[in-house]
Amino acid sequence: MEGDRGRTVVGGRGRYRAAGRRGGGGGSGYGGPASAVSPCAATVKACARLSTHQVWLTDGNGTTTLGPMGMNDGAPDTATPSGMFTVQWKDKDHRSSEFNDAPMPYSVFFDTHGRAFHAGDPSRQSAGCIRLPTDAAKVFFDALQPGDQVQILP
Repeated sequence: MEGDRGRTVVGGRGRYRAAGRRGGGGGSGYGGPASAVSPCAATVKACARLSTHQVWLTDGNGTTTLGPMGMNDGAPDTATPSGMFTVQWKDKDHRSSEFNDAPMPYSVFFDTHGRAFHAGDPSRQSAGCIRLPTDAAKVFFDALQPGDQVQILP
């Protein structure tokens, strides 16, 4: 589990895929303004669909505000779990205490096991996190607050 390690923290306590594609596939994956209805529950502020490698932001009242955007998720041996989660805390300049001090900029931690939405190297699989292009990770970081609901769909 990731710790705060003295960094600015808000709150308590693998591979890049363009939307719908595996392993690479040009472009940043940053989808800009909302262009489609999300599969998210009406009450969540963010969701990800693992099967299509897409993420969305919503207003928490059923309206999509951003997305779909491309993302990547956990490698097979460290799969990102599906379900409903709550944003626990945020750290703009987080470094992993589990994985050799690896940078995890714009981290929004959504479970108690160190999983987060964050900017990451688009050529590498994650260890269970949702990796976003940097521009998208900044938007997620600004939009999500501790206590917000997050949904991860299979």
